[in-house]
Amino acid sequence: MRRGRRLAIDVGDARIGVASCDPDGVLATPVETVPGRDVPAAHRRLRALVEEYEPIEVVVGLPRSLSGREGPAAGKVRTFARELARGIAPVPVRLIDERMTTVTAGQGLRAAGVTAKKGRSFIDQAAAVVILQNALESERASGAPPGESVEGIV
Repeated sequence: MRRGRRLAIDVGDARIGVASCDPDGVLATPVETVPGRDVPAAHRRLRALVEEYEPIEVVVGLPRSLSGREGPAAGKVRTFARELARGIAPVPVRLIDERMTTVTAGQGLRAAGVTAKKGRSFIDQAAAVVILQNALESERASGAPPGESVEGIV
C-alpha cells in the first residue's frame, strides 16, 4: 500500500462530492460539496483542494450500469476527469468504478437518521467517501493502484 493522502471525487451534474483519507489510507472522510453546474468554477475549486491537501492521487468515480456498461454519464465523467488531470498535473487522476456508491451512501445517511432534505447536501460527499474506501480496499488487496489512469494530455 502506497503511503499518502488521496482525494476522491463523485461528479454529478449539480454537485461534486469530495472526500479525503489520512496518509496511511485507513480512514476516508468527507471534505465538501462543490457546486457542479459552473464547470470552470468547479475545476478551480478542485485545483485549490488539490493544492491544500497535496494528495498522491485523485480518484474519480466512473458511473457504470449494473452490467458494467458505460453510458452518457460515464462519458461526461471521463471528459471531466481528463480536464481535471490537465489542471492538476503532475498529480495523477484515476477512474474508479462507482456502481451503487450513491445508493450505499444514501442508505448509510438514512440509517444515521439524516433526513432526505438535509441529506442532499451530504450525499455527494458520502458517495465520495464510499468511492475512496473502495479504492483503498482495492489497493490493499491487489497491491496496485486502483482503477484506470486518466491521461491529462488529450
